[in-house]
Amino acid sequence: MLKHLFKLIWNKKKQHFVLMLEILVSFLVIFAVFTLVVYYYQNYRKPMNFDYERVWAVQFRIEERPTTYDSMYLFFGTLQNQLKSMPEVEAVSFTSNNIPFAMSSTQNNVNYEGLHIQQVNDYTAEDDYDNVLGLSLQSGRWFSKEDAGAKYRPVVINHFLKERLFGSGEAVGKLLDKGSERPLKIVGVINDIKEHGDYQSVESAIYRRADTSSYHWMEELLIRVKPGANVAFEGRLYKALASHLKSAMIEIEHLTDKRRARNNMTLVPMIIMMIVAGFLVINVALGLFGVLWYNINRRKSEIGLRRAVGATGQSISRQLVSEALVLSTIALLVGCFFAVQFPLLNVFDMPASVYLIAIGLSVLFIYALVVVCALYPGKQAAAIYPAVALHED
Repeated sequence: MLKHLFKLIWNKKKQHFVLMLEILVSFLVIFAVFTLVVYYYQNYRKPMNFDYERVWAVQFRIEERPTTYDSMYLFFGTLQNQLKSMPEVEAVSFTSNNIPFAMSSTQNNVNYEGLHIQQVNDYTAEDDYDNVLGLSLQSGRWFSKEDAGAKYRPVVINHFLKERLFGSGEAVGKLLDKGSERPLKIVGVINDIKEHGDYQSVESAIYRRADTSSYHWMEELLIRVKPGANVAFEGRLYKALASHLKSAMIEIEHLTDKRRARNNMTLVPMIIMMIVAGFLVINVALGLFGVLWYNINRRKSEIGLRRAVGATGQSISRQLVSEALVLSTIALLVGCFFAVQFPLLNVFDMPASVYLIAIGLSVLFIYALVVVCALYPGKQAAAIYPAVALHED
């Protein structure tokens, strides 16, 4: 049976080549869509591991700042104490611009005993940063005043970076080398947090304690407010900031709004790919349907002869569906050959499981599409009467 199907396909190889090419292209596009869907879904299922509700981000731009370290520290310390004294405020922390859900990022390299880790997200924050975002520690502690003037600069790393540097070993107390800078001492390890949105993967992260020199460039404030803080308080907060940061450009945003905007930006490429894939699938479905329909009209005499010698309508229908499945299998084998290169070559640094699941879903989708498109022409072929077919021939 299979040999007979291959012979029929080979006899119409030019006609079937175009159809197999369409199925191959559709498979590759569907594979790309399913890869994104599976990747985003796996990331979405992971916990955020920090509390962004009731956290407001204040961005300010100051043209003139105090010139000395002491005056700068006093200037920002006074503002921080003023904000903490407001009854609606729970915690305040100055931080670098790469706050959660922001579009900006800062990355550096980290070295440990010959191990070189690139593209590590580098954050600078104050002692209350963990309270503002509700971070949870796996081991060690967060920064505190006891780290002021320490020989080594204290840092906290996330679990993802700890696994890359030390595996299952202990990280707290280890020294990291950053080239010309003084060594960094790990004082704590926090759980991985998804600060790039619900659909983004976790990346390596290191958090450094802000010192007096940091206030020369920091222009972000994170404020955790108490339940019930409303628009009226936001207005009073703005006035308090404006009275201290004279002639500065001030913008107050809520992390909940920034999270929604970041998620929408992440989903846009996937939506575009799904639209493109939808058009391709419709094209393939119409092409497959048309080829099968054309085959029935061209092969009426063959089908009628088979019915005359005893072939049932069900067997005729099964033959046409089987032909379509064989065509699809040939195209899918070629497509799978290209698709498996992605996990083998670690393209885009995604887990291999994402690609393998996407390949499986794409194969099932193409087979389901082919069966649906072949069922109706197969049913039409099964309804052909031998006398009518032979009379027309």
